[in-house]
Amino acid sequence: MSWIKEGELSLWERFCANIIKAGPMPKHIAFIMDGNRRYAKKCQVERQEGHSQGFNKLAETLRWCLNLGILEVTVYAFSIENFKRSKSEVDGLMDLARQKFSRLMEEQEKLQKHGVCIRVLGDLHLLPLDLQELIAQAVQATKNYNKCFLNVCFAYTSRHEISNAVREMAWGVEQGLLDPRFHHVGQASLELLTSSDPPASASQSSGITGVSHCA
Repeated sequence: MSWIKEGELSLWERFCANIIKAGPMPKHIAFIMDGNRRYAKKCQVERQEGHSQGFNKLAETLRWCLNLGILEVTVYAFSIENFKRSKSEVDGLMDLARQKFSRLMEEQEKLQKHGVCIRVLGDLHLLPLDLQELIAQAVQATKNYNKCFLNVCFAYTSRHEISNAVREMAWGVEQGLLDPRFHHVGQASLELLTSSDPPASASQSSGITGVSHCA
């Protein structure tokens, strides 16, 4: 399935969208992709099919965000913690990512039409080299679009991001670029991958409230 599902909204969908747009709308919203394995177990299908269906639901969600005028979406797709899962499941997720980023490169006209800038956040060196290259191509191809933004957190945790930011600051002090006598809060925020405006809300796709390894 396409990353951005196009097509006219149904009459009922347009009615609902107009009601929602009548109120205040967030400019940035985040989604934590969770519950795909539970969905697969409930429906008695393979885990890989559960992950694939999760992506299809994401595509529908992105379509709604586009129609509602939400200009920035962050998707927490794959945590560094997920590497602890079985090799077969991790390999399946990497294959799914390859398929979807390859599809993204086939949809450049659609991305240009909507002005979608793709940003992928995380420790990408942890990923297979061919997947790193696909991601780099997608980011490079859309870097000049600025109507709306899709941030994909992949091989990411906030703890890892913060520790990396602290290491960067420590290196700056060591190199004489930062004065250790001052608290460089602003500099720390700039070192973060997620240094743009924070999302107004975060929704976990499983419906479970809790702390995620991604968030």
